Amino acid sequence: MTIIVTGAAGFVGSNLVKGLNERGEDNIIAVDNLTRADKFHNLVDCEIRDYLDKEDFLARLARGEFGKIRAIFHEGACSDTMETDGRYMMENNFRYTQTLLRHCLDLGAQFLYASSAATYGASQTFREERAYEKPLNVYGYSKFLFDQVVRRTLPGALSQIVGFRYFNVYGPREDHKGRMASVAFHNFNQFRSEGIVKLFGEYGGYAPGGHSRDFISVEDVVKVNLFFLEHPDKSGIFNLGTGRAQPFNDIATTVVNTLREAEGKPALSLAEMTQEGLLEYIKFPDALRGKYQCFTQSDMSRLRAAGYDQPFLTVQEGVARYCRWLLQRG
Repeated sequence: MTIIVTGAAGFVGSNLVKGLNERGEDNIIAVDNLTRADKFHNLVDCEIRDYLDKEDFLARLARGEFGKIRAIFHEGACSDTMETDGRYMMENNFRYTQTLLRHCLDLGAQFLYASSAATYGASQTFREERAYEKPLNVYGYSKFLFDQVVRRTLPGALSQIVGFRYFNVYGPREDHKGRMASVAFHNFNQFRSEGIVKLFGEYGGYAPGGHSRDFISVEDVVKVNLFFLEHPDKSGIFNLGTGRAQPFNDIATTVVNTLREAEGKPALSLAEMTQEGLLEYIKFPDALRGKYQCFTQSDMSRLRAAGYDQPFLTVQEGVARYCRWLLQRG
């Protein structure tokens, strides 16, 4: 049966296609918008049956041209949290996703989609409950609003619907994301080009570099998606982080020490890096005051209750692996 991945040339989407390939799946239709043509690089080492533009795909899906569909992984979206065109955001992230959901329900196909931790926004509690959902931007609102549609739909749904609230994802195939790429990606490139990593200084009661997020490797994101593909009886909205907040200092020190290791140099402590000028703290930007999440940590109890029991990579494990991947690419 056919598996469809939207946003297939993007970050999570292309990693999903690769993960499906590694499980022997190649009857895959990749859907995306290649206005940014360089994203095609993410699919060069992947096996797919066909590629379709996102608008052509909807029309052909409505005509029933794809035969029996096992599942749609919907990763396509505008993920720019700084986007201010609300009309575009809602059409792209909310309306388009609603259309896909209706088709999946009509076809009895599994529907696995990307939600976001941005639905929590100003909240200090990261649990999949309405009381804690307080999006701060239109991106977060577009994801939040579709999650509400899913909650109303789930009780009568005859096929699987799963939403994943991604926290801070990092890993291979994110080059095209520009400023929206992960902190690990930016730290890696900054250290290679300038020989230094710069982090935000003290703010909000957190020490320099101490602001903490739930950083998750895209490797783990793929594993969780594929777990639910293999368990079509499990539906719901689930946090997808590690359940463990780690400071930005951990990202920076792992990047620096992995690059030093590649040059045959010994690892350094955080204090040694700052003393040698390899790590610097800059004044917290005024433009971000009052708009910055100093701490995020996903509540993983719902995902664990659904039966996913695999461990998640720590920053030290996952970021080091990612840096070695970046180095191998040259």
